[in-house]
Amino acid sequence: MDKIKNHKEEISRRAFLKRLGAGTAAVSGLTLAGCRPTQQTAVQGELPTDQMTFRENPSTGDRVSLLGFGMMRLPMIGGHGADEGKEIIDQEAVNAMVDYAIAHGVNYFDTSPAYCQGLSERATGIALSRYPRDSYFVATKLSNFAPSTWSREASIAMYRNSFKELGVDRIDYMLLHAIGMGGGMEEFEARYIRNGMLDFLMAEREAGRIRNLGFSYHGDIAVFDRMLAEHDRYKWDFVQIQLNYLDWNYAKQINPRNTDAEYLYGELEKRHIPAVIMEPLLGGRLSNVPNDIVVRLKQREPGRSVASWAFRFAGSFPGVLTVLSGMTRMEHLQDNLRTFCPLDPLSDEEFAFLQQTADRMMQFDTIPCNDCKYCMPCPYGLDIPAILLHYNKCLNEGNITTGTQDEHYREARRAYLIGYDRSVPRLRQADHCIGCRQCVPHCPQGIDIPHELHRISAYVERLKQNKDDQRGHRHAARRGPHARRGQR
Repeated sequence: MDKIKNHKEEISRRAFLKRLGAGTAAVSGLTLAGCRPTQQTAVQGELPTDQMTFRENPSTGDRVSLLGFGMMRLPMIGGHGADEGKEIIDQEAVNAMVDYAIAHGVNYFDTSPAYCQGLSERATGIALSRYPRDSYFVATKLSNFAPSTWSREASIAMYRNSFKELGVDRIDYMLLHAIGMGGGMEEFEARYIRNGMLDFLMAEREAGRIRNLGFSYHGDIAVFDRMLAEHDRYKWDFVQIQLNYLDWNYAKQINPRNTDAEYLYGELEKRHIPAVIMEPLLGGRLSNVPNDIVVRLKQREPGRSVASWAFRFAGSFPGVLTVLSGMTRMEHLQDNLRTFCPLDPLSDEEFAFLQQTADRMMQFDTIPCNDCKYCMPCPYGLDIPAILLHYNKCLNEGNITTGTQDEHYREARRAYLIGYDRSVPRLRQADHCIGCRQCVPHCPQGIDIPHELHRISAYVERLKQNKDDQRGHRHAARRGPHARRGQR
């Protein structure tokens, strides 16, 4: 078995090197002029404003920053009660981050009518409107989460509203949003084909109101394969896929509905379609890794952040146009800029190191929440992502316990309960879930959210009552990397 595994890893490494080598000259030629700083300077010194790595879109010649700003996880104000409607975007903070990003070379901004509970496009438009229109690229989507928007009339209204919210007369990068989700091919046909919306968007591209047309993909691989099989007809300018060092070979094992990123990227590469990368950190999971993984990464490169490894992985592929990061705080932006100003592509040895790291991470049974917030707002006020992410955080830190006999039970119990109340207000915690399942169809990862919330609620109640788990609670014990993950 080890020989087979090692052989597979060697093939994967060779394929990576072949892809990387084919584009090395082009990538280096697209880095802005200036000597590459040493690692110490790049990580600890002043952030350079003229060292961003750029890639060229062959369809339009756009010179795109390799770091793209995902406007999905913008800083919010309020929302501390059960009433989700009180939460608004902190526009001042968004403006400051956009200013800093542009000053350091970022020129690609990705939003959607569905992001930040419908508030992202307007916030993005306000922040970018202070700059010349030809100094940035804006991407948005024809979202598909509510069937009430699937009619031709409602779809065109959504499309036109994006122009209004963004304050622009053209969309640089327009996407069919999250094809393959939920109902797979049938849903895709209903959302984009039978209502004529794909033909409409192609006509808009021809008219110049859309400069690049593509799609983002989750779920049913048959839909992805069909769209690429019809590339000669649709002439996709780009495609957005989920790619990171865990999903490269383990996406399907994590969730049977997903497809390994190695296949997705390879299919785009065959057709010379630029890839836009989403979830390079898996919603933050690759920056909040188990403690022994942190030690492993820090021993290898003490001066690099944990997150930088994932961003270097995604950016090292020459067919990648830009790597999106949903940045909530300025320190996130600054750390990412250190990675991409300029990019230091992975070596063969480093690629193998990250593959081994992924093998180790698969031994931890985290809930595959990417913090996309598509499940929000919850009609009963729960903060679903915060509940799931706190559980993952405690699991990674070794603070999930099976009972009072565990060696560090007291410390783990205290860490979980105190952290839970700090992370999630009481009225928004898991015990308020009634199992309505309105959140389930919206989750790109296919998580059975009510099941996980009820499981976490029961676990919290046992901690509060100081009771042992007699039902074999799933916890942080290590498992073999090929064990089947829970149904979600």
